[in-house]
Amino acid sequence: MYRKPPANQLAFENFDLPFGGKLNGENRWVRLAGLVPWEEVEAIYAKQFSEKAGAPAKPARVAFGALLIKERLGLGDEETVEQIRENPYLQYFLGFHGFSDEPPFDPSMFVYFRKRFSLEDLNRLNEIIASGGLSLEETAADDEGGDDDTGGSSGEDDSQGRSSSSHPGNRGKLLLDATCAPADIRYPTDIDLLNEARKKTEAIIDTLFEPLRGTRRKPRTYRRKARRAYVAFIKSGRRTGRARRKALRQQLGYLKRNLSIIDELSEEVSLTLLSHHQYRNLLVIRELYRQQQWMYDHGSRRIADRIVSISQPHIRPIVRGKAASPTEFGSKLSVSQVGGFAFLDRLDWNAYNESGDLIAQVEAYRRRFGHYPESVHVDKLYRTRANRAYCKERGIRLSGPPLGRPPKPSETNEAELREQARQRHADEVARIPIEGKFGQAKRRFGLGRIMAKLPRTSEASIAIIFIVMNLEKRLRQIFLAWISWLCAHRNGAQGRGGMGVACLAR
Repeated sequence: MYRKPPANQLAFENFDLPFGGKLNGENRWVRLAGLVPWEEVEAIYAKQFSEKAGAPAKPARVAFGALLIKERLGLGDEETVEQIRENPYLQYFLGFHGFSDEPPFDPSMFVYFRKRFSLEDLNRLNEIIASGGLSLEETAADDEGGDDDTGGSSGEDDSQGRSSSSHPGNRGKLLLDATCAPADIRYPTDIDLLNEARKKTEAIIDTLFEPLRGTRRKPRTYRRKARRAYVAFIKSGRRTGRARRKALRQQLGYLKRNLSIIDELSEEVSLTLLSHHQYRNLLVIRELYRQQQWMYDHGSRRIADRIVSISQPHIRPIVRGKAASPTEFGSKLSVSQVGGFAFLDRLDWNAYNESGDLIAQVEAYRRRFGHYPESVHVDKLYRTRANRAYCKERGIRLSGPPLGRPPKPSETNEAELREQARQRHADEVARIPIEGKFGQAKRRFGLGRIMAKLPRTSEASIAIIFIVMNLEKRLRQIFLAWISWLCAHRNGAQGRGGMGVACLAR
C-alpha cells in the first residue's frame, strides 16, 4: 500500500528543530532539494503500489533521496541511515517536517529502494535534471551574446559547444565514450572458481544427506584430499603450465564426483531441502563445470558467457586494454556528454563494440534537444565507415582525421594541412571532459567498484551515480551564478561568467 504525501515542499524556515534555531537556506542539501524533480519521482514510485492493500510503504522522497545521499557521500547502507538520523539537513532533504532522532528505516530497505527504480526510470529522471541545467546555461549564454569560445570546434562556441558552422540546423557538441563499472568481486581464476564450487557442492551434499543419516553410509567426497591439492598448487613458487593443467584436472574430477553424488541423492530425497541460495548455486555450478571442462578439453581460456563469479553469475569479463587492468569484470557503459552533463545511454553485462552505439546516441541527442549536434567527438574506435557516412549525410562533423593516406605537404596545401592539424588537436582537447567525467564517477562516486550484488540493484546504483554527478553540476551552476550576480552588483554592471570568476579570484 502507498499513501501519497502532501505535494507542497516544506519551507526550511518551518522545519522543526527541538533544540532551537533554524536551517540555513544556503546549505547544499537545501539547495539540492530544489533541484530534484520530486513530482516525477513520486509518479514513478507510486505506480508500483496499491492504494488500499498491503502495509504502508516508505514515501518516494525518502526512498529516492536516501539513494542520492548514499551515492553522493559514498557511504554504506548502515552508515547512510546513521547520517540521516543525526543530520537535520538530510532529514529536510528527505521531506521530514521536523528533526527526529529515530532511524528513518532499516538499512536492508536500500535493496528494495533500488529495485523500485528501473534503469529506464532513472535515465528519464536524469534527462529532466540535465535538461534544466542545459537550459540555464543556454539562457546565460544568450544573455552574454554567445561569444564564449571553448575551443571545441571551428568558430565561436557557446556553453553547449554551438558554433557558426555551415550547417545551420545542427547545434551543439556531443562527446561519446564507453567505460566499465567493475563489480566488487575478487580477481577470478579457474582454480579458485573450481575450488569454491567444490566447497559449495560439499555443503549441498551435507544438506541432502541429512535426512538419510543413520540409514546408509555417506558418499565419499575426498574433501580433505581436494583441499590439500588446491593449497599445494596455490603455495607453489613456480606455477608452470603443466602444474596448472594438473591442478585443473584434479579440481574438475572432484567437482564432477560431487555433482554425480548430488544426482544420486536427488533420486532419494527432494531438492526442496536446499535453500533458495543453495539451489541457485547448484544451477550456476553445473554451468561453470561445463564451461571449465570444455576449456580444459580444448586447451582454451575463452568461452561465450563465461562465468567469473558464482555469487554474481551475470558478471562477464570486459576486455578494455588498459595498462592498469586489461580486463575488468562488471558492466559496460556507453555514455554521452553535453555541456558537462552526462547521459547513460546503454548498460550491458556482456562485452560489445561501442562504435555501434554512435547512431543511437546521436538520435537520442536529437530527441532530447530537437536537432542534431554540430560535431561529435569520439576516439578512433568510433570512426567506422558506417558512422562516417551517417554523420556526413546529416551534416555532422566527426572528430579525427579522414580515411586514407595523409597528403604530402606542399606550398599549395600547407595552410590547409596546418588548419586540419589544429582542428584535430582542438577535437582531442574537447574530448577530455568525458574522460574526466569517468574519473569523477570512479574516484569520487564509487563507479570504480559497484557494491550491489543483483543485476537490477547494480544498474540502479550506476544510474544514480550519473544523476548525482549532474546534480553536482547544477549546484556549481547556482554557485557561479551567485558569484556572477555578486560581482555585477558590486561593479554596478551586467554580470558575466568571466567577470564572476575574475571577481572571485580577487
